[in-house]
Amino acid sequence: MQRGVCASAAPSILRPQGVRRLSDSDLDPTLAYRQLHPHEILSAVETLGYVCNGQFLALNSYENRVYRIGIEDAPAVVVKFYRPARWSDAAIREEHAFALQLAAGEIPVVAPLCHGGQTLHTHGPFRFAVYPNRGGRAPDLDNLPFLRQLGRFVARIHAVGDTAEFAHRPSVDLASYGLASREYLLEHRCIPADLETAYTTLCDHLFPEIEACYARAGDVRQLRVHGDFHPSNVLVRDEQMHIVDLDDARRGPAVQDLWMFLSGDREEQTPQLAELLAGYCEFRDFDARELHILEALRALRIMHYAAWLARRWEDPAFQLAFPWFNSQRYWEQHVLALREQVALMQEAPLAWER
Repeated sequence: MQRGVCASAAPSILRPQGVRRLSDSDLDPTLAYRQLHPHEILSAVETLGYVCNGQFLALNSYENRVYRIGIEDAPAVVVKFYRPARWSDAAIREEHAFALQLAAGEIPVVAPLCHGGQTLHTHGPFRFAVYPNRGGRAPDLDNLPFLRQLGRFVARIHAVGDTAEFAHRPSVDLASYGLASREYLLEHRCIPADLETAYTTLCDHLFPEIEACYARAGDVRQLRVHGDFHPSNVLVRDEQMHIVDLDDARRGPAVQDLWMFLSGDREEQTPQLAELLAGYCEFRDFDARELHILEALRALRIMHYAAWLARRWEDPAFQLAFPWFNSQRYWEQHVLALREQVALMQEAPLAWER
């Protein structure tokens, strides 16, 4: 279940008089949300014709800011305020169009609501979108029948994803997730001095192993994928599944939307993978060669995640949510995790029998 801090006050309190309207020059991609006050949030929603009842709940989101807003005489809505300078308007609209296409195919993706024929709106310097409110709990990944059901939904997402291309969104690849992450962390001196040599030497071994995994997989098909499909982006309530947050939708291999639901050691992951792919193959063929890049994708995500935290570290919300980041222990564990990935990429891929 999404969690946050609940705030409730009369609209007159949340809309102080004489507040200066923000301009684009006020917004820094990292610190912008310091200027996103409750009165701005409610005012933005009301520009679309809603009448807010003064209640809102800050949901668990860090890259963007997401709130559940109470509406007079109507169900609550969820509003997402996009981080400035991260995605272009065109890239956000591609995300929305993909979500709407999936929802039209009766896939349980929570898609943005249209107002005046548009899904992306502006209020002052902020860009935002409004969604129906869908709650739920995180899925039980020990439930193998659930994994099979999830595999079916992923296959249906990919069947739609394979019908068109993204024009404004990048790919899940070594350049953007690996090389760019290393460059940022080193240029901004994020790695402790006593670990920098170990980190750079490790990357010199890690990247060839990733390339070798891709070479063993061959020319795997790239398509529109969710891109950030992990258990927190699946909500379950009364046996109903809701898939949320396509903010990181990109081009990538099908296995990108599957591997994050595997947990534990190899012995535990093998039956999990079997159930996911049993469901997947009911609707779409899966290229088993992609299993060669599963651990490479995991290594790239580890690097990308560390760089994401570093890029956002000046955002006060990140310092509160991730107090362990940027410590000596964190970077020691980061290096250790990448070393383990080098070893895992040298092993045979997970076994799967059709």
